[in-house]
Amino acid sequence: MRMCSIASGSSGNCIYIGTEATHLLVDVGISCKRTIEGLNQLGLTGNDLDGILITHEHADHINGLGVLCRKFGIPVYATGKTIAAIKKVSSLGEIDDSLFHAVKIDEKFILKDITVNPMKISHDAVCPAAYRFQHGKKRMAVATDLGMYDEYTVESLRGMDVLLLEANHDINMLQVGPYPYALKQRILGNKGHLSNVLSGKLLSRLLHDRLKAVFLGHLSKENNLAELAYETVRLEISMADNPYRADDFPIFVANRSELSRAAEI
Repeated sequence: MRMCSIASGSSGNCIYIGTEATHLLVDVGISCKRTIEGLNQLGLTGNDLDGILITHEHADHINGLGVLCRKFGIPVYATGKTIAAIKKVSSLGEIDDSLFHAVKIDEKFILKDITVNPMKISHDAVCPAAYRFQHGKKRMAVATDLGMYDEYTVESLRGMDVLLLEANHDINMLQVGPYPYALKQRILGNKGHLSNVLSGKLLSRLLHDRLKAVFLGHLSKENNLAELAYETVRLEISMADNPYRADDFPIFVANRSELSRAAEI
């Protein structure tokens, strides 16, 4: 089972999850061309894709969906309300209705040899979801666009072998940055995005002996730095009340415009 970030950031998100038999994308917020180039670097083509899982309807998660679907006829999975919202986005163009498949929060479904389990997240979209994946005993999750986390979030993400977790912004950079006040409040709110500090605190509760890799994703171009996200999360792990240190786990920052290294288990 393999996870690789093709793109992750406030300007576009596209994550690959797959096995030898099954190839999936979580979100297509970048162009079809960039998506295919990323797949090609993984030794795949658009024809290899078995499904696209959409977390929510915001542009940085669906921008390339229309072209990709028309070109390759790939099934799209999202919550029913998210599908309805996607269909209203005129810039995507026509997408064959038969390609859409509605999923429900916390109801597992199977795509070939991968079991997918959507989970609820707190974000200002109609019905957003994060996704957990299982192949045999191997488990991965992609969880971004969380304004906050609670005990449900922690329990839902426990026991993952590989985790891509949002570390969107540095609070100080956001507060003194150029964004309008209302946008700052939206990002900082419970339906906004997870800060570096909160990402580190959440990750500290998810650490376990079998954790193979952590990707920090969905970094803001204006309100974060890769080094800052990395060091802040590591500091939170070091300060947390658990037996682990940051050096116990490989932690990587997913790039907004380049393929990350692949995590394979």
